[in-house]
Amino acid sequence: MKTQGTSPNDNRPGGDPPVYRFRLFVAGDEPNSRQARATLERLCATHLRDRCELEVVDVFADYQAAIEHRVIVVPTLLIESPPPVRTIIGSLDDEAQLLAALGLNEGGQRP
Repeated sequence: MKTQGTSPNDNRPGGDPPVYRFRLFVAGDEPNSRQARATLERLCATHLRDRCELEVVDVFADYQAAIEHRVIVVPTLLIESPPPVRTIIGSLDDEAQLLAALGLNEGGQRP
């Protein structure tokens, strides 16, 4: 799993926990794409609960979206919120590493 970007900054007023907005680019039902989708859905359900919005883009069905977002390898995860926008490439098979990239601890809280 390769990560680009920096740690998220939470500038939300009132100290409310941030809402995470993800856009996951996959290649149909390929094994790495299935793994990335399953890992991210489990992370959202377990650690982020009602603080997660996930859009899955199948590049076989919507290649134009991949071009617009400059995605050349799948699976690719764009973390659009909280800022800054970050990109993670790979199957997302290491949940602890994914949590660290999101700036979260095992309980889904920011340290």
